[in-house]
Amino acid sequence: MHVTQITKSPFHMLHHIRFTSALSVCSVLILAACSADAPSGLQSPASAPGSANRSSAQLGIGPAPVRLGTAGNFALLSKTGITDVYASAVTGDVGTSPITGAALLLSCSEVTGRMFVVDAAGPACAINDATTLTAAVLDMETAYLDAEGRVSPDFTELGAGEIGGLTLTPGLYKWGTSLLITNDVTLSGGPNDVWIFQVAGTLDEGNAARVTLTGGALAKNIFWQVAGAVSIGTTAHFEGVVLGKTMVAVKTGASMNGRLLAQTAVTLQMNSITQPAP
Repeated sequence: MHVTQITKSPFHMLHHIRFTSALSVCSVLILAACSADAPSGLQSPASAPGSANRSSAQLGIGPAPVRLGTAGNFALLSKTGITDVYASAVTGDVGTSPITGAALLLSCSEVTGRMFVVDAAGPACAINDATTLTAAVLDMETAYLDAEGRVSPDFTELGAGEIGGLTLTPGLYKWGTSLLITNDVTLSGGPNDVWIFQVAGTLDEGNAARVTLTGGALAKNIFWQVAGAVSIGTTAHFEGVVLGKTMVAVKTGASMNGRLLAQTAVTLQMNSITQPAP
């Protein structure tokens, strides 16, 4: 068999190089155009509803976190006082303002952290610092309005106001009425994922019910904005930051990993409250 070898001339080689280079440039341009014209229905977590103002380092599923400002320095913050049935254990700072320090009824031995009051009438270990408290209360009110004002909820009236027994993914949830947690509820997501719960009525967690986090979800990224009273049942467990327009009542033996930021009173009864890790 005779095989004919074809030898390319320098002209053909140069032409081939120019053609290959042009093809590579065109491919890059086409890919860029495709990325720019991607369908608007395909959203990254950063462009999903409610997730504005999230940096690349904070990307996760769900809305942007609620900014607590200096209110985020407190495990308990109340405008009209904190009552207590001894003995509770609070890990984190505690403050009451503008009411007198006499309305802060936790003892020094029950708090692993600092207690702030606006006058000399508080517990012996309390710090008299009205300036810090005024700023924190203002930030608490601003955070409440931020959470309340989020739009385009991912879920509306889920469970007709009863979420016990459900597993909830990150997102913005909204109820026009009250919300019940009569048995265990699970929040499943990663450490950068965010949940915001908007509740127009009251929030009631039943006795012995538990809010459980899985998948690396963090209490600091869970926000419960509640227009009515909040009640955490006897021996129940709760997770997240409560932004309460009125009072928060934690019943006997209940525990919490989070913050109680109440625009009226907080009542404790032999509870364990631990502020979330930063």
